[in-house]
Amino acid sequence: MSTLGRRDGDRSALGFIVLALLAVLLAIAIFVSIVIGPTGVGLPHLIAYVTGDHASMDQQNLIILEAVRLPRTGMGLLIGAALGVSGAMMQGLFRNPLADPGIVGVTSGAALAAVIAIVLGPTLLFPLQVVFGEQFLPLMAFLGGLGNTFLLYVIATRNGQTSTTALILSGIAIAAMTGAATGLLIFIADDRALRDITFWSLGSLSGATTDKIIAILPFVVFVLAIIPFVARGLDALILGDAAAFHMGVPVQRLKRMTILAVAAACGATVAAAGSIGFIGIVVPHLLRLAIGPSHRFLLPASALGGAALLLLADTVARTIAAPAELPIGIITAILGAPVFLMLLLGKQGRQAMEGL
Repeated sequence: MSTLGRRDGDRSALGFIVLALLAVLLAIAIFVSIVIGPTGVGLPHLIAYVTGDHASMDQQNLIILEAVRLPRTGMGLLIGAALGVSGAMMQGLFRNPLADPGIVGVTSGAALAAVIAIVLGPTLLFPLQVVFGEQFLPLMAFLGGLGNTFLLYVIATRNGQTSTTALILSGIAIAAMTGAATGLLIFIADDRALRDITFWSLGSLSGATTDKIIAILPFVVFVLAIIPFVARGLDALILGDAAAFHMGVPVQRLKRMTILAVAAACGATVAAAGSIGFIGIVVPHLLRLAIGPSHRFLLPASALGGAALLLLADTVARTIAAPAELPIGIITAILGAPVFLMLLLGKQGRQAMEGL
């Protein structure tokens, strides 16, 4: 066997090992998320619930499990996976580790659209609200994320080449514009809408319900389902658009599919839990250091890692100051901001800044 073949075999083995470890970590995170909180749920009660022996359970624990912990854990699982994999996809698409959906303004576009739905839904957009029902808010957030993603792509791409510097700068500008528009909506919003807007801006899983899980499930399944179809193409894009095309990759179709998936993921997560930043940049970056840039392993690993990290961050957010609950966006920012600064000060970050 050649040296190159042995190296590929070693990387594949390492990739499977990391995936297995992340699966174990996610199982632990799910368990912790269910049993730990301001009111603890003991292991015997959890076992009784899983085995269907509800009669032996304390009624309070049964209500906490069914009405609070399980929906919250389920939603955190979906949102964390969507954030992790969408971050890895964007970084592969733009060939830049800084291309997190939150950093480049995709999330802010989804948040702005959600705020528009909150403020204008009962009045100007009421007919649409009636037609789409529970899906109105996720749909608006999806369209907002999609619009910002396409705007970023158009601004940052010239002659088929995507400028990473233009990507970052245009993302900052778009985030500033959406922030200003959100400020205007806050100015005209009533008290009820203000409370909902505050939720969107800080991010939280406290509003998790089974209905919300059902609403976002198709969007998250979509972004996870396309992993096998985009992984090879994103690997080829590392060499450039022209090289990927000559390798048989349908570049433009790949980009459209990836952008659509990222917009779907961001729209769904923002609609369900508000703006939760840095998951999409921290998880793929750390995993890329461990298993390399191959998206065959990086994308599923980012989904597992993103879900585990968000569940653990949510557990910290609702227990560290119990009975009060910190916004989960604060926890993820504390974890993610140092990693983002490390990326900026690293080789790729310096190259991007030198091109300004």
